[in-house]
Amino acid sequence: MAKTLNIGIVAHVDAGKTSLTERLLYATGVIDRIGSVDRGTTQTDTLELERRRGITIQSAVASFMLGDLAVNLIDTPGHSDFIAEVERAVRVLDGAVLVVSAVEGVQPQTRVLMRTLAALRIPTLIFANKIDRVGATYDDLLSSVKQKLVAGTVPMNTVTDLGTRSARTTATTTDGWIETLAEHSDELLESYVEGRVVSEQRCRRELARQTARTLAHPVFFGSAVTGEGVADLLTGIRDLLPAAQGASDGPLAGRVFKIERGPAGEKLAYVRLFSGSVAARQQVTFHRQDLGAGQGKVTSVQVFRPGGAVVADQAVAGQIAKLGGLPELRIGDQLGTPDEAAERAYFSPPSLETVVRTADPAQRPRLFAALQALVERDPLIAVRQDAESGTLSVRLYGEVQKEVIAAQLESEFGVRAFFADTQTIHIERPVGIGEAVHQISRRGPNFFWATIGLRIAPASAGSGVTYRIEVELGSLPAAFHHAVEETVRQELRHGLYGWEVTDCTVTMTHSGFASPLSTAADFRGLGTQVIRDALKDAKTRVFEPYHHFDLEVPADAMAAVLPKIAEAGGIVRETVVRAGIGHLNGLLPAANLHAIEQQLPGLTQGEAVLRAAFTEFALVSGPFPKRQQALVAGVGGEPLR
Repeated sequence: MAKTLNIGIVAHVDAGKTSLTERLLYATGVIDRIGSVDRGTTQTDTLELERRRGITIQSAVASFMLGDLAVNLIDTPGHSDFIAEVERAVRVLDGAVLVVSAVEGVQPQTRVLMRTLAALRIPTLIFANKIDRVGATYDDLLSSVKQKLVAGTVPMNTVTDLGTRSARTTATTTDGWIETLAEHSDELLESYVEGRVVSEQRCRRELARQTARTLAHPVFFGSAVTGEGVADLLTGIRDLLPAAQGASDGPLAGRVFKIERGPAGEKLAYVRLFSGSVAARQQVTFHRQDLGAGQGKVTSVQVFRPGGAVVADQAVAGQIAKLGGLPELRIGDQLGTPDEAAERAYFSPPSLETVVRTADPAQRPRLFAALQALVERDPLIAVRQDAESGTLSVRLYGEVQKEVIAAQLESEFGVRAFFADTQTIHIERPVGIGEAVHQISRRGPNFFWATIGLRIAPASAGSGVTYRIEVELGSLPAAFHHAVEETVRQELRHGLYGWEVTDCTVTMTHSGFASPLSTAADFRGLGTQVIRDALKDAKTRVFEPYHHFDLEVPADAMAAVLPKIAEAGGIVRETVVRAGIGHLNGLLPAANLHAIEQQLPGLTQGEAVLRAAFTEFALVSGPFPKRQQALVAGVGGEPLR
């Protein structure tokens, strides 16, 4: 069986990665005509919306052969709003090609992507695209890549007629590599210092070794449009990136990185197999973080070949498979033996939320079903439906993503949706201990055949919601206990200001029922009143998300940047200047992160690199903000009294 290599094409938006994917497929004979991003005719942008907007939204897989090496190529989104899609693809790669524009140079998103690849130790080749465009540079780009992206760069070709349609590349000699490679090879360093001749074969072996260990990063110049330099890149993919490892006869281990629907609406899971094999009619176990294990039977297996996915008897270690028959699978699930280290996230979850509604209330169930289908593709886009009003809210990364979701709803599901203004997600925590008791009584305010007493108390940050029972277990049927607990957890999804209440302990202190009159519905109805009264008694405070940020700016721009961070409520904890670059880190309110991102290019001539990830919730200073969904559902506006 041929060896397999799974590679990703990653880049800042508009660097040309989808065009490069088309050129690679054409050069290897998979397609006989190169598609156009502008005309919406590319192979990997399969969604109608991707073709219409000219952007990549979902990862796509294509395959080609390089001799006896089967290459699965994953084209990933470039826009930062779809960074979660990039994260999922990166986790299943053996190597990557990072595309950089030779005209625009190293962009902030390029640096974020490179550092993610480095953190995951993904061997990476760099393709400097657009050498045929006016403004393309060679020496300046190499210097920028080495300074801003990564050390250990090795230029693999040179360019003549740079910046014109006649631009051509010529392979460099191995003599120019030795000085860089010698930094991580004592044997090569000794030969270099003593002036001994180092053979070309030995240099190429050492370059492949160091590339696989992420010590060296070969740089190929070329043009995806004209095809110049692409042959050099294909040679580098074949010779320098390490093929997939893993024993086909070992224990099953795989990771789901994409979900799609087949022609009949069936769920198909894209799985990278790291070990073992999987076949049709095989029973498999899958694991999900914090939710334990599940099982299912595979009904179909497809693997990738040049030209598309084909039905196969089985998929083996190293391959990417499309599996059918596992409707419970979600993106991120692990098949077989779980890898706990793989659970670490390198991009922060979304911290924005918006309310979604339709012009026609009758379409609300259809809207909810459509949003759930989109969640299958991106589980970080959490969808919530208010139990009382039916109001829907969606969590997302940014405004572009909101526009894309709206377009997908209309084009794929026939639902025209309207979005409220985006809000930063907050939480509520109890201030003190609150209690409420409602006894069975036909004369008082309690018109339910139930007695419930609840106490809510603050708990440690990050602990979530803990539910406890203080009454005798036999004093109430189990179904009634379950009804109260479910109601409590449901009601805590919107607190006094509409935000989710968390980091608290809820205890049942009183219970009673009247047989045979009492039903679970009585306990649900009364439970709603009691937990709300206990919450009002405890009172809540609103906390906002803060991101830890690392920011790099030119040293001469720091005087302009620091006041803006302070105005945004940020706290700079450390400032260091090295080689003309200012390195800052600290905390920044998530609500102001987007505004800072928008200002930085103008303050730094486009040279700023900002990386931010959620780190903690901090008490809101000033009036507590109210959640949009709470306003729509009629449980907000003012704190409940």
